[in-house]
Amino acid sequence: MGRSQLEKQKTHEKIVETASKRLREEGLEGIGVADLMKEAGLTVGGFYKHFASRDDLVAEAIQSAFDSWGRKLEAEGVNPAEMTAADVADRYVSAYHRDNPGEGCPFAALISDISRSGEKARGIATDGLRRNFASLASKAAGADEGERRRKAIMAFAMMAGGVGLARISSDEELSAEILATVRDFVADIDK
Repeated sequence: MGRSQLEKQKTHEKIVETASKRLREEGLEGIGVADLMKEAGLTVGGFYKHFASRDDLVAEAIQSAFDSWGRKLEAEGVNPAEMTAADVADRYVSAYHRDNPGEGCPFAALISDISRSGEKARGIATDGLRRNFASLASKAAGADEGERRRKAIMAFAMMAGGVGLARISSDEELSAEILATVRDFVADIDK
């Protein structure tokens, strides 16, 4: 790859990374292309050298957000396949995740936004759901695959919803109670 192509790729990745974080913080409509490009240290005119449309950027940013969990674990030397349900719950349903939406799961931050987005973003989210359900099902106890999958779907819905509810609570005690309750419930799906 030539120097200019490598620079273009790095710039592209910087835009996607910035968008991924900001979209989780502000929502899909919360930041415009001009603000995003400025934050990335670039001009608005450069946007269309990298993306055909804002929807394309949103789709890539959402994909990046979904992939960030695995990248973060890998950087810490953690193998997600070796994590227990309690390990997953401890990381996901935490005060840190609640307080840092830009670094967290796009489902907890963007459920309603993604449901109103384009087909490409919804397809990426659907793939993310399937991966999350399969991962949690592999950690769940149950007499058969169907029971393990039901537990996984319930656990993931509770985790994403629990973090979202904890974020909206203006009562710190209630917020902490929501996190603890969901975390304890999810930790027990392997029993």
